[in-house]
Amino acid sequence: MDQSLSFENGLIELLPRLRRFAHALTRNPADADDLVQMAIERALRSQDQWQPGTRLDSWACRITRNLWIDTVRSRSRKEAFEAPPEEGERVGTDPGETLEASADVKRVIAAMQQLPDEQREVVALILIEGFGYKEVSEMLDLPIGTVSSRLVRGRTALLAMVGER
Repeated sequence: MDQSLSFENGLIELLPRLRRFAHALTRNPADADDLVQMAIERALRSQDQWQPGTRLDSWACRITRNLWIDTVRSRSRKEAFEAPPEEGERVGTDPGETLEASADVKRVIAAMQQLPDEQREVVALILIEGFGYKEVSEMLDLPIGTVSSRLVRGRTALLAMVGER
């Protein structure tokens, strides 16, 4: 019988034992299956390192254990630099709020287009761009009282158009 065929048959016979061992290591059936798959792949790639006449089961279990140690080390390094997946679920905002805010912004922009030019520019500079009354007064070369009254009239008109909330 071909030596590689007996090696592969030996691995096939070991699968239930390797799976039990992997389950004992991982305490999780899915992780155990993944570990056994990796161990079999490694054993097949490393077949030339196995000495015929030695115990295949010990060799395969050593591969399985070493892979598990590597996996645990990798996970601990990963956990040191990455947040758990549950943390990702708490990142961001509720899309409903964003959609609602987007609809509100569109309504306000449409309402601003209906304001007279002099009110629209004062509202835009103070409420949107964040300039102070004095700065706007200097920019537009208007008295502060005029800036203030245009802002009040523009804000009142906007609230009437979009509906006060």
